[in-house]
This record gives sequence, C-alpha cells and structure tokens, in this order.
Amino acid sequence: MSSARFYPIGTPGQPWGDAEKSQWLARQRRQRSHADDVVAVVETLGDRLDVECYGHIDVSAHRYPLLALRTRGWHPSRPTLLVTGGVHGYETSGVLGALRFAQERMADYADVANILLVPCVSPWAWEHVQRWNAQALDPNRNFRADSPCGESAALWRLLEPLRQTIAMHIDLHETTDSDEGEFRPALAARDGQAFEPGEIPDGFYLVDDEDQPQPAFQAAVIAAVAKVTHIAPADAHGQIIGSEVVAPGVIRYRLREWGLCAGITDARHRTTTEVYPDSPRTDPQQCIDAQVAAVDAAIGFALAAGCFTPFNQG
Repeated sequence: MSSARFYPIGTPGQPWGDAEKSQWLARQRRQRSHADDVVAVVETLGDRLDVECYGHIDVSAHRYPLLALRTRGWHPSRPTLLVTGGVHGYETSGVLGALRFAQERMADYADVANILLVPCVSPWAWEHVQRWNAQALDPNRNFRADSPCGESAALWRLLEPLRQTIAMHIDLHETTDSDEGEFRPALAARDGQAFEPGEIPDGFYLVDDEDQPQPAFQAAVIAAVAKVTHIAPADAHGQIIGSEVVAPGVIRYRLREWGLCAGITDARHRTTTEVYPDSPRTDPQQCIDAQVAAVDAAIGFALAAGCFTPFNQG
C-alpha cells in the first residue's frame, strides 16, 4: 500500500529530509503542560524523595527540565531498581502511573532498595501528545551511547554510573488506537516505506527481552495486573502486534539491539508494560492503577528473588 494514502507529508517511497521534518514539526500543537502535570507534582515530593534535574531539552525558546526521583538513604548494599515513564510522550498512563507510584508507594521501599524513577523521559512529546521528539526521532529506538536523540542521550548519561548495578528495570508504555491512525503511518512516511496496517490488541501486555528472557518475572507482573485490568489475548495468528505470544500477555523483543529503553541497563529483571487505554473495558484511572500494580509487582519479584547480579557479571 502507498504511504500517500495514510500520511499527508512527503513523497511515497522517499524518506523525509529536513524540509519534511520541518513541515511535520509545524503541524504539532501544544496540548498539555509538562510544568503543571509533571514538574509541579515532582516538586511536591521533595519532602520524602530526592529530586534531581539530570539535564534539559531545548525546543525553540522553551527549555524542559529532565527530572528524576530517588529514594532517600541511597546505599550501595541495597538493590538498585529503575522505573521509567514517558519515553513516548503520548502514552499518558506511563507518566501518570510513574508519578502515582512515586506519590503513594516509592518511599515505602527506602529501607530495602534504592529506587530511581524517571517519570517523563520526553517532556516535549508529553506536551504535544507525540511519539517522537521535536526532531522526528523515536526515543525508544535510540537508547545507545552515541544517540542522536537528546532525550535518550540524557537518560543514558544519567544511568551510566549505575548501568551495571541495576537489578530491575520496568519501562511504562501504552499501545493506543492512534498507533494505527497516526504514528505508524507517520513512521512509514518518514522512512519512505509502505504502510502495512496492523491490529491493536485489546488489553495489557508485556515485552520481555528475547536475548535474556525472564518468564517467571513477566508472569508475576501479569498476575498482578490481571487483578486490575484485562490481559490482551493473542490474535488469530498467535501474536500480539506481530510478535509471538510466548506466555499469556507476554511477547519478546531484542531490547538492546533495537535501542529500546528497557535494554538500557544490564538489569536481570526487565520489562516494558503496554496498557491499552482505548478499550471500552477500561478507563484512565484503571490504566494508571495497572501501571502502579505492574511496578509494585516488578519490585516485589526482584526483591524476593534476591538475585542482584547483572547479566554481564555472571
């Protein structure tokens, strides 16, 4: 199928250049406030969590702070656990779920774990309800040392001193109907490829690491989330978004090879959540609750497992 049927920018079969990327950027509109939705909430947590600004993203005349939260009393004898949200700014419950966990649960773990939480990796994308950053780059394909994506590069630098000590990483995402209506057509147009329609799964699912799978960890998270919202079934081909379902609600990607956020560390336990907010069987609050349940379950499993040696150290 021709990408011209699905996206109004560019010439079918030809990747975008600077002119097309500028045209795409000019179409974007600010729809919500990072300062109000994220920064203001983080500032209220300074009485019980350590707040860190690990960089800035500058777009035109606007400067967005990149914020992280840490449990108090950080100590090398405790396991270090990582929670990230808002890698894709349009995936609302990833950001709000991370913030809700920070508000309600994070400080409770301070005596047993070091938790680092980054609630909104991509603040410009949050405000513009976008998957990409302002340069039409997908942060979640660019987590590497030489990343051209500012958001990904900043998180990489933040984690560099901790990369080999992090035991668990959970990255909070959504799969939405707009993936088929906007973001995948835009991707095909940007890259000069034909758009092939897919199927959006109805329900929550997880993405495990194909190279270092942890099925018991994924199962524990699925079991916890199933108490809050429904789990996505496999489609007629036994797949979810084109990948084989290896267990109820679980697929696998090559996290590090693809430059995905969940592959940014050497954590033994790592996963990506995918909530489906457009389902008639759920609502915004339930989506946030599902993200919080996933984080709690991931932390609980990692602590109970008691294995805090990263993969690369045997």
